[in-house]
Amino acid sequence: MDNNSQSPALLRMTALVSKWEQENDRRAIFLQCYSMMTQNMLDALEEGRFQDADWVDELLSHFAGYYFQSLETYENPDIQTSAVWQYAHTVARDGDAMAIQNLILGVNAHINYDLVLATADILDPEWSRLDEASRRDRYEDYCLVNDIIGETIDNVQDLVLERYDPKLKLSTSFSVLLMSC
Repeated sequence: MDNNSQSPALLRMTALVSKWEQENDRRAIFLQCYSMMTQNMLDALEEGRFQDADWVDELLSHFAGYYFQSLETYENPDIQTSAVWQYAHTVARDGDAMAIQNLILGVNAHINYDLVLATADILDPEWSRLDEASRRDRYEDYCLVNDIIGETIDNVQDLVLERYDPKLKLSTSFSVLLMSC
């Protein structure tokens, strides 16, 4: 068994996905995507793809903390959840949206909202002490994080979305056929 499977965040994601699938809670759609992306990020760390693996590992951990915090606040009526996560979790729990909508709402909340905040949290204390080369390394690592997220999209479509919406496979096949003309 590789070290990636021992990641506390990944183990927690896997347990939640299993629970939510049994309960037909469509929050599992985004979380399956997120767990795949996390696994790919951990693999990239293990492969030495990043300039500063320790920094990226800290970013990934902090980033996951934002997601888990959104769940805790959403499930506690006494605490206000950010509007973006409130909407994403509510739409997913209602179960009326298409799988792609659940996925996009979760990705929007986590990538466009949480990733920015997590990155700022990690960079802020060190930024003034970093030389230009270290700042460039941080930037390149951040870009690679986004590239790895992008590399995961096809598998998310094949392994997650098509399970929830089998018609998606037909539309994907049709678009591939059109592009080959």
